[in-house]
Amino acid sequence: MKKVLLFGALFAFLGLAAYAQDEEKVTDEDLAKYANMEVEFSNFVNSRTDSLKSMILENEIFQGGARYNEIKAVWGDEAKMTEAKVTDEEKAAYEEVQAFQDSQQDVMKEFKTDLIMDEEVLGAGTYNKVLAATKEDPAIKEKLDGMIAEIKAKQDAEKEDAAKPTDGK
Repeated sequence: MKKVLLFGALFAFLGLAAYAQDEEKVTDEDLAKYANMEVEFSNFVNSRTDSLKSMILENEIFQGGARYNEIKAVWGDEAKMTEAKVTDEEKAAYEEVQAFQDSQQDVMKEFKTDLIMDEEVLGAGTYNKVLAATKEDPAIKEKLDGMIAEIKAKQDAEKEDAAKPTDGK
């Protein structure tokens, strides 16, 4: 009788293990949600990078970015900063850019975390499932990368279409 019960328990355990594996399979919908989240995050990073570039290029002190690069090259070395004649105004402007740049890592981390935790966007369970699957199976990683590239290409094409002048017809 013990053997029958153990045998039954073994089959029940194997059945649950198989069910758990089926439940962990990554679907195309999971990959699509993950890909969309990654593209949305990439777009956010690009917008923050553009903000940083604008902050530098539009600041008259940096003369279109040339002076910024000079200051950056000598930053932290007082002798070189004196030689490059870095003014207090330039130091303040450079520090402002650095503070903005330093804050961006936290901003981006929070943004991505919010995307992951939002069940409508992705959800933590789906994120973890897809991430684990991409690490275990190169084919899934390749499929995901292809989906991301496809979404980005579609967005780029839409931007080009929107930028084309129309003749009013």
